[in-house]
Amino acid sequence: MYVREATVSDLPDAMNVLDGAALSIDVETVRAGIADDGTLVAVSENGERVLGAVVLDGEHIVAVAVRRRRRGQGIGTALVEAAADRRERLTADFDADVRPFYEGLGFDIERADEAGRWRGERDS
Repeated sequence: MYVREATVSDLPDAMNVLDGAALSIDVETVRAGIADDGTLVAVSENGERVLGAVVLDGEHIVAVAVRRRRRGQGIGTALVEAAADRRERLTADFDADVRPFYEGLGFDIERADEAGRWRGERDS
């Protein structure tokens, strides 16, 4: 597995992964990320299968997702680390259930609202 910048031809596969994770992100946001070098994909060693995707809007992580069968294998971590290599700072808003993921990546975490959302920030 390796991480690379997404291309327009990766758009359907990236959307499939993001939709499979039940994330509410529209195709135009992902397309804009591709145009601005803000969408990265993790692909199988032979480069034929998209295993995960991270979408950035500037320094903000809009979405990160990994195919269900490939979760727990470090793919999400590799995607966020690759994003961190491309940005001086990263931010993210997320639900409590993924808080350990972001804490493990060195994000400083704080409560974002009373509805259970959290916000994280990490300097590279």
